Amino acid sequence: MNRFTPFSLAAGCAGLALLGLSLLPLSGLSQGGTSAQIVLFLSLLALALAALGLLRRAGYAPERLWTALLPIGLALFFRAAMLDYASEDYKIFLAQWAATFRDNGGFAAIRMPIGNYNVPYLYFLAAISYLPLPDLYLIKLFSICFDVVLAWGGLRLVRRFTGRDSLAPLACFCALLLLPTVMLNGAYWGQCDSLYGALTLHALASALEGRPKTSAALVGVAFSFKLQTVFLLPLWAILWMAKRVRFQDLLLAPAAYAATCVPALLLGKPLGDILGVYLGQTKEGAGALNYNCASIYSFLPYGVQPDEATGALLGILAAFLLVAALLAAAFRFRARLDNRALLLCGVVLAAGVPFLLPYMHDRYFFLADVLTLVWACLSLRGLPAAVLVELASLSAYLTYFRMKYTLLLYWGDQVFTMLGESLLVLGALVWSCILLAKRLTGTPPAPDGIGKNTTNL
Repeated sequence: MNRFTPFSLAAGCAGLALLGLSLLPLSGLSQGGTSAQIVLFLSLLALALAALGLLRRAGYAPERLWTALLPIGLALFFRAAMLDYASEDYKIFLAQWAATFRDNGGFAAIRMPIGNYNVPYLYFLAAISYLPLPDLYLIKLFSICFDVVLAWGGLRLVRRFTGRDSLAPLACFCALLLLPTVMLNGAYWGQCDSLYGALTLHALASALEGRPKTSAALVGVAFSFKLQTVFLLPLWAILWMAKRVRFQDLLLAPAAYAATCVPALLLGKPLGDILGVYLGQTKEGAGALNYNCASIYSFLPYGVQPDEATGALLGILAAFLLVAALLAAAFRFRARLDNRALLLCGVVLAAGVPFLLPYMHDRYFFLADVLTLVWACLSLRGLPAAVLVELASLSAYLTYFRMKYTLLLYWGDQVFTMLGESLLVLGALVWSCILLAKRLTGTPPAPDGIGKNTTNL
């Protein structure tokens, strides 16, 4: 029989109080009036119940659920306080796209060349055009919903290493909800990186759970939402080497991507417009090798303008060599590709590929943020990488919000704008590579099993 401790009771009451207090920031919203405030409050309550339902489904006792109310309530209170902020990205892009759908018949406007996002997100913008609530809050609420799905994906991943009786999966669930870059990305900035991030986490968890078809389909849908899924796509080649997925399973990824395009085709959108979205995004990046991202290009002093074509080619080549080296190492030591090694391969890709590629933006370490946190919830060895990546990523976010660099470094008469953040990511990448190399070349790991050797990661 489960008994509630004083701590769990206090935590649960505090969580409920925070959910109630979310009415305070909601009551000061500048758009929509009282009806919008009520709908948003009820939506946040529904998300809290959904989060508790997922934890209950995971087998946690009522005492644990009551304790989890504190971080859940805190996470949703923070998000309520962020809803009214409208970023320049929202004003220039998302608000205009949403207005176009609203003015041109909702789903009927899918056929038009609106925005530079792929069609799954356009379906969402078309859907909300029929609702009487302000677009700003609906767009953010959609991302907040996927924040919960993201946390659930982290729980599933950690559980593959620890088993049902461990608190580590629950800790990961709560930590992902409270991770600063996750909160700021959707609830404050109005971005949607939690969509592809959540789907990617669930895709990896499905692969480790022995559900290869689901894994491939999910990563295909993730790619249909965001091109940045490509950072982690080589991991599915490594999963194939580890015999976690078969080649015929991997064919479900492009099939799932194609399925997301069918509604747009039926609504009259040209196939060329659909397939050309990601190519157009890569062309839009031209002009600067780095967009406030902690990348290798931050090692160049501010104002130095190398030949863009040459610089971009070198970065692409470096990223290709990193992926090729990782694939070669995985193939050479494929017999040692246990769950822990596979997770480390994902961390190396999520941190290393955007670190080396040109034209990266401030949000492109989102997958690295969440995967390193998953690793940190499994082992103290993952904590340095999680802290370093999150600090670098958060600093990039703050650079955008403040329109001012967080940390300037000087060397003689040269100024380096994002070098400090880049050194943090480089440190996390090197640390991850060292531990992966030890995992692959050291003492043969014990067979994968729930709860065995969970700290040796």
